[in-house]
Amino acid sequence: MLTGKQKRFLRSKAHHLSPIFQVGKGGVNENMIKQIADVLEARELIKVSILQNCDEDRDTVADQLSRGAKAELVQVIGNTIVLYKESRENKQIVLPR
Repeated sequence: MLTGKQKRFLRSKAHHLSPIFQVGKGGVNENMIKQIADVLEARELIKVSILQNCDEDRDTVADQLSRGAKAELVQVIGNTIVLYKESRENKQIVLPR
């Protein structure tokens, strides 16, 4: 679990990122979760945007993505979800204690 301080740190890091994935009418599926897990391994911190035509609410989508990709949910703001997962091979972000 991330501490409040670590979440603040990650939010500041994520601020300048653009969303890489979009969740639309089809909602969340296995393929999307696999792709997100792969990108998290490479980048550690990503944003996902939820489109207007998505049938599920943003908290449900955030929960499905973070559980599916085994990632930490850093933030849900507006229609954007910020996810973090420590990379095994490609560690770039050093979290504050």
